[in-house]
Amino acid sequence: MTTEVPAHSLFSDRSLLENVVLRHDNGVITDISETTPPTTTPRALVLPAFVNAHDHARPAASSFGALGMPLESWILRSALGTPVDPYLTAASALARSARAGCAAMMIHYTRPSGAMPLVNEARAIARAASDVGIRIAFALAVRDQNPVVYGDSRPVLSELSGDDRKTVEDLFVRAPMSPMAYIELTDAIAAAIAGPKVDVQLGPAGMQWCSKPLLEAVAENSALTGRRIHMHLLETIYQRAWADQHFPGGIVRYLRDIGFLSERLTLAHCIHARSDEIEMIAASGARIVTNFSSNLHLRSGLAPIAAAHKCGCAIAVGVDGLALDEDDDVLREMRLVQMMHGGLGFARTWTASEFLALAIANGRKATGAAGTGALVEGAPADFVTLDLDRLDRDRIMPVDPIDLLFARGNAALLRDVVVDGRKIVSDGRCTGVDLPAIEQELRGIYRASAGKLSGFQRAWPQLSASLQRWFEAHLDCR
Repeated sequence: MTTEVPAHSLFSDRSLLENVVLRHDNGVITDISETTPPTTTPRALVLPAFVNAHDHARPAASSFGALGMPLESWILRSALGTPVDPYLTAASALARSARAGCAAMMIHYTRPSGAMPLVNEARAIARAASDVGIRIAFALAVRDQNPVVYGDSRPVLSELSGDDRKTVEDLFVRAPMSPMAYIELTDAIAAAIAGPKVDVQLGPAGMQWCSKPLLEAVAENSALTGRRIHMHLLETIYQRAWADQHFPGGIVRYLRDIGFLSERLTLAHCIHARSDEIEMIAASGARIVTNFSSNLHLRSGLAPIAAAHKCGCAIAVGVDGLALDEDDDVLREMRLVQMMHGGLGFARTWTASEFLALAIANGRKATGAAGTGALVEGAPADFVTLDLDRLDRDRIMPVDPIDLLFARGNAALLRDVVVDGRKIVSDGRCTGVDLPAIEQELRGIYRASAGKLSGFQRAWPQLSASLQRWFEAHLDCR
């Protein structure tokens, strides 16, 4: 059945159409045609649905005391937020992204619950995505080295008492999965959940956490199967120092030489990538996902996004579970990226319309979603409706709605979100799941189970201090 959506303004393919009606049927846009000025109120601004191109589908880290610390401490502290129920945790994160206007979200799954076999956990996450109605890419993150620090962890662990050391080792130090076992597990996950709205990818956690045999196995399997790869790269100054120590010939050059770099690859962060490395990434067709707010929260630095764009690198935007207000507002995130990297003085990196279009198109490619996101006939029916009356609240003179969007837009202005022709958000509320009820249930479970990690909380002050000493002694970047 054909559904009609009247729009006072519609962002089609890097241009605005005024007074049109969008028609879609069976998940596909069938027509966009001019009409008389719509009489519906409030006025509607229709945009391509957004993409959260890098995330982990986890609970809000601040609730577990992971505040104001660098990634190298934060990533261990966030163990307190290990999913207590994979379905509920994923549904909460996915629904927040949907409510923020996302048609697709990347789940780089770094912290499984441990409550069930990994294939079953992936099934639970895929079921959550189906219930929410959002497209996902899913990559089980893998690491086979450096579980505590980027090197020998014995100096850190030796500073802990016997009981505290055992607690930390039980949480983080495990026998690594072999490269072949990881490939086979990814195949099994794909057999269980892959489909038109679920893209299963390979997910090495990051260079400092993955051995050369693992990285080479991932590169080989991706080339053989066409499966996409999603990985962190050079997020922090300590990762930069580690890379220079262990890859004196160049860490990105190594990735290029083993066939890891290709248009199938998406790299998160790249904050401390150098110009020659950015050029190699761009030449390969790989994408960079920038996560501006997360990088601020973790004091990781500012990525060279404008420089990457200027040398032809595809740029996407992710929330990384740490949006500015931990609300997964990807629209605000795109605004921040545009403000930081959009130009200096009169020189512009891109226009707001160009940036909106490229962030969505590159995000869709990173997550395996079909099309560029442009609202044109024959494209997937993935779009959002915003309250134009609230966006243009003064209406003193005509102002480009996209310019207004990047001046003052946020998720609170979103009314409806349609993905694959299904309205997954209506008047700001998720239609497929009860997000407030899910979040309340999760809070109750976490509060009830907080005591299970009391040993880790007891060990934390000493562990945190030991981590700082290790990184400053072994990877001093000052």
